[in-house]
Amino acid sequence: MTAGSGAPRWLRVTLPAVLILVWLVGAAIGGPYFGRIDEVSSNDRTAYLPATAEATEVQERLSGFTEGDAVPAVVVFVGGEGELTDDDLTAIGERLTAAGELEVVDGDVSPPIPSDDGAAAQAFVPLSGSADLGEATGELRDTLSSDLPDGIDFYVAGPAGFSSDLASAFAGIDGLLLGVALAAVLVILVVVYRSLLLPLAVLATSMFALCLALLTVWHLARSGVLLLSGQTQGILFILVIGAATDYALLYVARFREELVRTPDRWTATWRALRGSFEPILASGGTVIAGLLCLLLSELRSNSTLGPVAAVGIAFAMLAALTLLPALLLALGRAAFWPRRPAYDPAAGQPGSERGAERGLWGRVSHAVRTRPRTIWITTAAVLALGCVGITQLQASGVPQSELVLGASEARTGQDRLAEHFPAGSGSPVYVVAPQDELQRAADVLLQEDGIAQVAVSADNTPSGTAPVTADGVQAAGPPQVPEPVVSDGAVLLQGTLEDAADSAAAEQTVRDLRTAYADSVPEALVGGESATDLDTNDASIRDRTLIVPIVLVVILLILMLLLRAVLAPVLLVLTTVLSFGTAMGVAALVFNDLLGFPGADPAVPLFGFVFLVALGIDYNIFLMTRVREESMEHGTREGVLRGLRLTGGIITSAGLVLAATFTALAVIPVLFLAQLAFIVAFGVLLDTFAVRSFLVPALGYDIGRAIWWPSKLARGQK
Repeated sequence: MTAGSGAPRWLRVTLPAVLILVWLVGAAIGGPYFGRIDEVSSNDRTAYLPATAEATEVQERLSGFTEGDAVPAVVVFVGGEGELTDDDLTAIGERLTAAGELEVVDGDVSPPIPSDDGAAAQAFVPLSGSADLGEATGELRDTLSSDLPDGIDFYVAGPAGFSSDLASAFAGIDGLLLGVALAAVLVILVVVYRSLLLPLAVLATSMFALCLALLTVWHLARSGVLLLSGQTQGILFILVIGAATDYALLYVARFREELVRTPDRWTATWRALRGSFEPILASGGTVIAGLLCLLLSELRSNSTLGPVAAVGIAFAMLAALTLLPALLLALGRAAFWPRRPAYDPAAGQPGSERGAERGLWGRVSHAVRTRPRTIWITTAAVLALGCVGITQLQASGVPQSELVLGASEARTGQDRLAEHFPAGSGSPVYVVAPQDELQRAADVLLQEDGIAQVAVSADNTPSGTAPVTADGVQAAGPPQVPEPVVSDGAVLLQGTLEDAADSAAAEQTVRDLRTAYADSVPEALVGGESATDLDTNDASIRDRTLIVPIVLVVILLILMLLLRAVLAPVLLVLTTVLSFGTAMGVAALVFNDLLGFPGADPAVPLFGFVFLVALGIDYNIFLMTRVREESMEHGTREGVLRGLRLTGGIITSAGLVLAATFTALAVIPVLFLAQLAFIVAFGVLLDTFAVRSFLVPALGYDIGRAIWWPSKLARGQK
């Protein structure tokens, strides 16, 4: 196919029309899947643990001791003033009996269990694991609140309550998150281009890419190849919109340049594609390579995010290199209305860039030319100072009750529960032990300070459990004798925690129990909510220790191949790592001192690193590929200045767009996403305005052509 102006008219008309039609059909098919992600997603944390984790093994064996896959809801009833009366307890019991008849309830509902101080009561309601927990807890609340005596408040807490709160937090992800992100991008594009039609073409590119990415990911998840969660969905949306817009901005800049240099839009299209293909492909490939490193993670929540996000980036690149060129080819100069670029025969000739030299980026390039060493040393020193705060980052894990920002009924219920009962009620530690080691395994639990009560799963008891003491299994009440349930030669012990199940103290109790069992009952397995938290945090810490250096090596190798040099890629990676350290240091201060967050998930630094390094290196790729291109014609130092002037505006716009899209994640009231939003948005702005605008150009100018070592360009050869 010819790229020249002599291409036949039918080809000029047919090619963009076919490309646009193909994307329209794909978007029409993928669009309806926006409301169907919940069909293939799960927020069950045990589903994301490695198969070898002890908590996973216990979870898999629970079905042998309990019926169905019920998720327990702990309902806490609190009297307005003083103790709950017998009439109050009777009324509560009647409402619980009515709740037991709901279809969403899977098992026997316990009677109200009064606290020792008489001011509260708790009950355990098993909700079906196959039900929508948000809707299930809603039905439970409606049933319990009907005819309940005045002055009695109740809260739905426990695993079902927290899962319901989390589901409610993600409820706006299809509409609110997407709307905020698109609105932010639209405003930036209108300001940048001062045009209405061009921003719509760019947004259409992003949305069509997202539709096809969503369609692909949905079917991969449906087939069991991938696991999806609410946070993965949110990151996919933001990443595709931000990346597709960034790539589109790069192509638009090249297309506009070529429209000034040639009167023929077909020729301008092919020249723009030639100029933007390599940096877009290299940029997207770098991001995909970094994301696929997450496949090395033990946690499936991390390892599945890699391919999910990689699919999104692939469609973002594809849309920017096919759909957008087709749209702009069809629209021509009209896309830029009312500021249409006029053909200038003198464009590209000596002296034609004097206007650019007098603009903002002309002044920046002049500063780099006159004081390069001062600029890069000062910028590096300021960034290094910002890294100091990273020592204050608390990324060892946060309680499940703190995952949802703002009001949380489950968190309030957990607090009320702790005021009147052992804080771990409803979320016990599970111990699967050999049948003939039942008493020895129970003794370990009884001797642990963090355990308030011990029971064993048993038949012939109303609650399905029987208390265990140092004297053995006790009768839960006459006249029946409890019989421990045996599954595959093992019994299930349950230890009620003194501390909240999602607390650091509860995790330490699990560690102590595992150490004790390793000596006394090696076959025993410890699981439950607290064990899941512990195994998740341990796996996350291991993941970031392994994956971070691998991501750096992979990106370094890609840059070496792209720039055909060694020194320049090493310096680019080091500057990006410095920027990441500054972002994390500032984030630690903001999270701890300004926002008062309780800490951070261990995966936050890992995700922040992968996104910031992979996306941050994008801007260095955009800059340095243009610098290398200009250096081959004008020499390295002049090439640095020309590359800075030519890419300054577009990279700044791209950085603002990406920062804005990630900031949109903060509208979802989930701690992890709010922290990731700040880290990535702030880090991208650092890369845009400090690293790419001053540090890299000044460093490159100061080093000169040696920066391309050991390529021929370092020796002054093309």
